[in-house]
Amino acid sequence: MGEAADGIPRDAGGADSVSVGHYILESRLGSGGMGVVHLAHSASGRRVAVKVVHEQLAADPEFRARFQQEVAAARRVSGAFTAPVVDADADAERPWMATLYVPGPTLAEKVKRDGPFSTAELRQLAAGLAEALRDIHRAGVVHRDLKPSNVLLAEDGPKVIDFGISRAADSDLRTETGKVIGTPPFMAPEQFRSPRDVGPAADVFALGCLLVHAAIGRGPFDADSPYLVAYQVVHDEPDLSEVPAELRPLVARCLAKDPAQRPQPDELMAALRGGHGDSAPYTEPDPAPKQQDTEPHGPRWRRHRARWALVGSAAAVLLAAGAFVTSQELGSRATEAHDARGRAAKDWENGIAVAAASESKMVRAAKCAATATALYCADYGVAAARIDAATGKVQWIRKGPAVRKMEEDWVDAPRLSGGLVQVVRDGTLRALDPRSGRPVWSKDVSMFDGCCTFAGDTVLMTTEDGTVTALDGRTGRQRWTHLFDGHPLPVLGYFGGTLYVTTTSDDGTTTRVTAVRADKGDALWSQRFRGSVLPVGADGDALYLTESDRQLATDTVAVVRYEPGRRRTTRSPLPYSVGGGSVTVRGRMVYLLSANGSLMAVDTRETDQHTTSPWEVQTSVSNPSPATVSGHWLYLSAPDGRLLKVDLRKGELTAQTEPRNDPAGRGMLADQPAPMAVGDRVYGYTPRGTIFSVDAGRLGR
Repeated sequence: MGEAADGIPRDAGGADSVSVGHYILESRLGSGGMGVVHLAHSASGRRVAVKVVHEQLAADPEFRARFQQEVAAARRVSGAFTAPVVDADADAERPWMATLYVPGPTLAEKVKRDGPFSTAELRQLAAGLAEALRDIHRAGVVHRDLKPSNVLLAEDGPKVIDFGISRAADSDLRTETGKVIGTPPFMAPEQFRSPRDVGPAADVFALGCLLVHAAIGRGPFDADSPYLVAYQVVHDEPDLSEVPAELRPLVARCLAKDPAQRPQPDELMAALRGGHGDSAPYTEPDPAPKQQDTEPHGPRWRRHRARWALVGSAAAVLLAAGAFVTSQELGSRATEAHDARGRAAKDWENGIAVAAASESKMVRAAKCAATATALYCADYGVAAARIDAATGKVQWIRKGPAVRKMEEDWVDAPRLSGGLVQVVRDGTLRALDPRSGRPVWSKDVSMFDGCCTFAGDTVLMTTEDGTVTALDGRTGRQRWTHLFDGHPLPVLGYFGGTLYVTTTSDDGTTTRVTAVRADKGDALWSQRFRGSVLPVGADGDALYLTESDRQLATDTVAVVRYEPGRRRTTRSPLPYSVGGGSVTVRGRMVYLLSANGSLMAVDTRETDQHTTSPWEVQTSVSNPSPATVSGHWLYLSAPDGRLLKVDLRKGELTAQTEPRNDPAGRGMLADQPAPMAVGDRVYGYTPRGTIFSVDAGRLGR
């Protein structure tokens, strides 16, 4: 066989025809960094677009792995909003992939040829792209390179193409450390800051950039140099002055610097169905003062704080007066269902308090601890309240101090210790009767640098010099006080009935962990570990710790298992570092939930080598809550109030509730507590300041 000029083998059937696989190439559609795209047809006449990788890239093993990832990602998302994969051969001498040919221009071609879109066309484009992202993210894929040339405008709506740098949840191929991949004018800030931790919210940011491009012919960040564009994306506010007014609020939310503040695709679809861009008012950024010639990179706009809503307009008058609103005033909604044994069960949603200064616009969540019969919660202006677990009704409530600014009033969840409800507020630890809410004892803890760690019936505090003091949770009397050797600045943790005192060296090279009997203060054992580690859970005689990256302390690079009885330490390196998030231990399994919503299961029996996790799933939730494990299920919450359920046996996201947004539609939770799972009930939190209960068994049915 001969070869065409681009190195593709000629078809044996004719000197003038060129084939790839079973497809005869007709013409060249375009070329990119990865390969050349041809219009082709099969023997039956079906028209397809065939992407053939560049010859020099085909010899690169890393590129082949990346191309295999693209094929896998494209297959996962094949559907109404993408160009479906028809055929592919990632192992060919010149790897190729064939997708169904979609006639129509790209968004880039359309804007260049016909100019900016009308408002109606923008709305249609936004709705189509939101639908596409919803399906892409549900398939566990993050595109990461959504730009005008990767959107085809078909007769039935936009199609997203080119998953060349997308990331599938079950892929072991990760972006190399420090390597930024994407197209700067359409990349989210986190793609420049931490490329390995990019989640679905980055695609929403890119969607906002696409809408601006379609509306005015250029993106919201515009400069001659890609480096200047990158600076603008990370530091500057977008220029939306020419975007149609009714769509500015929606676009502004998509372009939020914080991924947690961007809307989910479902939210975008709902807003667009409503016939308006968003219910939130748009505030034009204030022009920045003129920059001196010595500061050519200064932002064009001063940053303005995102506007957050606490409650809807119905409560605005009460808020202005600093009033206290009980659940009876807010109303409690409950729906009755039945569990598998026919017992009546109720799903409910309720709030305990709304108390804040009128100038505060933060969306917030209450903080609770749950038992089989009651929830004990705290909120702004509420020191503690008891909610009946079965009905959601408030049984008693104790007001907290007046709140002038919500940002200054940190709320911790009440804790149960010594049979009492323990509440820390304004430097005082108060123990309340769980039945009546009446005070039993109180103690000034303002002199303690760290308060409080609850270890069974013992309450622990630390002073600035590292001294640990223990109180009896029943009486408030001091049990013991001790300064542990090797722990000048201890961190306390309580797992599996044992207190762990942890101190990492200043240079992060070693960490000392001492196990302590909480009620007596006796040291059980002490061990020095390599690296910066932190106890995160225990199972039987084994302690589990996470090891942090020395350069980026928020990233986890390994899981460590320590068996003190055998003095055995085993280390399970992760296939890639996990940024932020939370860690949950169940048996020998450790579950790491990253800040971008990726959930990884690590079997600690795979040790001392590059660990391959049993499974990994992309929840499509940016800035998720900490996870909670109950039985074979893991629960987490999204900033919009959704509760998600993962089957730990299969590693599958099996169910999620509907969003429970703030009534004013102007914010989502930035600081979320973990869901609570007790018996057959799961409790979650909403951006509107309420708590809700659902039946765990019916969730997802």
